[in-house]
Amino acid sequence: MATLLVTGGAGFIGSNLVHHTLAHTGDRLVVVDKLTYAGSLLNLEGPLKDPRVTFVRADIADRVAMTRVFEETRPDAVLNLAAETHVDRSIDSPHAFIDTNIVGTFVLLEMARRSLAGRDAAAREAFRFLHVSTDEVYGTLGSSGLFSEETPYAPNSPYAASKASADHLVRAYSHTYGLPVLITNCSNNYGPFQFPEKLIPLMILNAVDGRPLPIYGDGGNVRDWLHVDDHCAGLLLVLRKGRPGEKYNIGGGNERTNLELVDRVCDILDAVTPAASSRRALKTFVPDRPGHDRRYAIDATKIRRELGWAPRHTFEDGLETTVRWYLDHRPWCDAVQAGRYDRQRLGLGG
Repeated sequence: MATLLVTGGAGFIGSNLVHHTLAHTGDRLVVVDKLTYAGSLLNLEGPLKDPRVTFVRADIADRVAMTRVFEETRPDAVLNLAAETHVDRSIDSPHAFIDTNIVGTFVLLEMARRSLAGRDAAAREAFRFLHVSTDEVYGTLGSSGLFSEETPYAPNSPYAASKASADHLVRAYSHTYGLPVLITNCSNNYGPFQFPEKLIPLMILNAVDGRPLPIYGDGGNVRDWLHVDDHCAGLLLVLRKGRPGEKYNIGGGNERTNLELVDRVCDILDAVTPAASSRRALKTFVPDRPGHDRRYAIDATKIRRELGWAPRHTFEDGLETTVRWYLDHRPWCDAVQAGRYDRQRLGLGG
């Protein structure tokens, strides 16, 4: 039984990772989260009842708090999922992205390095620092090609730049200090517990409520979609079997334009909860996001070949299951948005 320190564990991917890890391993979890607008204990109602889970409300950029966490729990691995993640918010107010994504990662690396200095050789050898990143660090693609682990970094938003900076810090701590790190870069996740500012839950909830479905630009921006549970399985696989110092791209191989995605969400809702007219009529084209990357697509050959990972969810089944989850969890949707977000437009940079 290992002790895993999961930062950002009350957020979207983090909470799903907590659920997944409890279901598939016997490990103990120390869950750290600042509980910003996008992190909620409502995402962890079941896990918090499990004796294997300890929750700590703390900011990963707080050196004093993180020192205490490392000294009291002595984790065998760190899985860093704590991050500000919404590109639109990074356009409006980048400061929080620098604090959490860069400074926070630096503090965690320092704490891990110092913690290992006091351990025996076997414990140092077994330790892992897994940093969870994004495909957005690579910039944008044209109509062809895929992001591989060798693709040069070219971030185009404050969010992407902050994650790229963190990736470089993690890599540097491997080469300079010998810290056994792993980096993963994933494509767009979807699934339960995603805060409704993101495209899929926003479209689901707006469509159900008869509100406009805002589509940026011409709707032709392409994203590669990955079910969050498949991502979590990949993360645990990288943690267990990945080679220290390496990075692994995790992608679903499900490229869709934003317009195609919104149409499919509308069609699923029309089939599940018929309305007087198709929800497609709610589509509204709005001014594009500043610096909006045109296309992302992940080459996941390395993790498939070396570690044997493969997604279990087809995009069609995963999307329908996701739509149904949000329909079945309207109280959760209302609670996490209350007083924080009314599905208004963000990221205009004004």
